[in-house]
Amino acid sequence: MSCTKSETKAQGAPTGFNAPGIMVPRAPTPIPASRKNGGAVKQADHAPQGLYRPDYRVMTPAMRSPDYVQMSTAAAITLGLVDGQMYNCSCTRCLNLLLTYPEGCRANCAYCGLARHREAERNYADRNFIRVDWPAVPMAEVVDRIAADVENTPFHRMCISMITHPNSDADTVTVLKTWTDRIDPDHIPISILSNPTTMGRQDVVRLRDMGSDIFTVALDAATPAIFARTRGKGVQSPHSWAGYWEALDWARDVFGPQKFGAHLIVGMGETEAEMLGVVQRLGDMGGHSHLFSFYPEEGSLMDHLPATPRDQWRRVQLGRYLIDYCGVRVEQMRFDDQGRVADFGLPQAELDAIIDAGIAFRTSGCPGKFAEDISACDRPYGDSPPSDIASYPFALRPVDLKRVRSQLDMSRANEIYEPGEEFEHD
Repeated sequence: MSCTKSETKAQGAPTGFNAPGIMVPRAPTPIPASRKNGGAVKQADHAPQGLYRPDYRVMTPAMRSPDYVQMSTAAAITLGLVDGQMYNCSCTRCLNLLLTYPEGCRANCAYCGLARHREAERNYADRNFIRVDWPAVPMAEVVDRIAADVENTPFHRMCISMITHPNSDADTVTVLKTWTDRIDPDHIPISILSNPTTMGRQDVVRLRDMGSDIFTVALDAATPAIFARTRGKGVQSPHSWAGYWEALDWARDVFGPQKFGAHLIVGMGETEAEMLGVVQRLGDMGGHSHLFSFYPEEGSLMDHLPATPRDQWRRVQLGRYLIDYCGVRVEQMRFDDQGRVADFGLPQAELDAIIDAGIAFRTSGCPGKFAEDISACDRPYGDSPPSDIASYPFALRPVDLKRVRSQLDMSRANEIYEPGEEFEHD
């Protein structure tokens, strides 16, 4: 397909979006002293015994990184630790390892299931995160299982996800060394999902020198005001907009072009123009953006708010793909008076070819072994239910492309629905 700029044409009629005035988190509530800093878990001090699956009926064991890590349910299924199936997916291609402590994450991000305010209701290792439970596993067992057959592993990438905790920097180094002592990063590349609030430039250098090849920052918010409201002073959390961009500067200098990026959550009150402006800024730095569609996480300070409308989400997905992989610049696009994409800066025939390829609507993240624009971090149904897929963890089928086109208001006039071909539903 061609991704060159030519004469433009208006495409579609924008409709919904999550307006700033409604995307306001609840205020955190006070936490009883006995529950602060993992008080209940530390007082009970139950020794962990191998795999722990979140169970609210029992006291959470006192699990602590670097000896223990948590992983997504999808990764646990793929690794053979728990039984289960994923809709239209045989596995996940990224092994996400999350640091864990009885004290949990000390940040208080409004949209996150791991946030500090949940101490009042739930122990850290029992909290849901991006819609699912995260079983806890001894790090040694994780490495044993992968090292037993590296050549045939389904994983294209491993990612260490840091949290805001005094030990997070040192324990990330230990977890990384435990992995690389037995598993060659050339077989399974390594990403770091960092915590800029506790890191310095030398930490970034060290992680590169130890074998990680991509460094990412969960910027999440598209504007300083949304950042402050959802993960800074507005929710009694320690993160800062300036600190996160400083870490991205370090990553650019240390890891180099195409080897760093930022997570962004679409639909937290920003305009599409603002979000795609950040995507362009990252692209101009030499990095990539990894998009998530806002989905109200149960137990978070934003669980009462609406998920990102699908038309808003699809326009940003498509715009991001054009910027990151097709050489289109945000300045070529046209936006309406509410900041919604009204024209993507390409002629309709070229845009149709990109839409029909479907890759723009798959989960975005660090690349795997299929192609640079196909993410290993497919996060099956992390930002939507399978009945209304936001980020497709699989190659789109004709029925999926029809749904995407309908959401973009770009249906082909000659589309014919085959008998039995229909959208998935609950």
